[in-house]
Amino acid sequence: MTTEPAAKDPEARGARLTPVLLALTGVSGLIDAISYLGLGHVFTANMTGNVVVLGFAAAGAPGFSARHTVTSLAFFLAGAATGGRVVRRVGDGSRRTRARVTFAAEAVLLAAASAVAFVTAEHGRVRIYAVIALTAYAMGLRNAIVQKLAVPALTTTTVLTMTLTGLASDSHAGGGPGSHSLRRTAAVIAMFAGAVLGAALVLHHGIALPLLVAAATSGALALLASGKE
Repeated sequence: MTTEPAAKDPEARGARLTPVLLALTGVSGLIDAISYLGLGHVFTANMTGNVVVLGFAAAGAPGFSARHTVTSLAFFLAGAATGGRVVRRVGDGSRRTRARVTFAAEAVLLAAASAVAFVTAEHGRVRIYAVIALTAYAMGLRNAIVQKLAVPALTTTTVLTMTLTGLASDSHAGGGPGSHSLRRTAAVIAMFAGAVLGAALVLHHGIALPLLVAAATSGALALLASGKE
């Protein structure tokens, strides 16, 4: 008697948001491995790291580019602003639709970045700036929507500082109830695994292939995501 209403609920169709967001966290690790290792020490998912990198570049530290970092920050903010407009336009509509449309848009942007990487020169300016712009915009767009989806302990899929803080402070060792410890631990493992995979692919195959893997993953998640946690 409890399964029939759930089966008729369109929000419940598909994979639950928790594993979907954990998979997207893994994609973030993959994207940052691509950008940091393949595009000259810049992050396009982790903006906390980008602000620090910008400080290094401003101080004249070798190997860091202020232009690359500013480009990434600007396009991430543009993507987040777009996501904010999408959320306000959709309002209190379907979480499932909101998630699927956003993740599909991310997949298209990452596929475009992969296509650029396949057809341009390895260290060319067109490749570097286009891939930075496309991936940073995709991550900003996704982050804005994920924040509004408000899944506990998974309100961001691109940074782990607050996840690690919550994991420690809410643990039994920190005097807390240990709530969401499994979810937070899974997020850390997912990003680590994505970074390992991304680094291995970049080191052995360049950036085009791992971008294609990221696009395919986001696309699959867009088809599968439900509106339920």
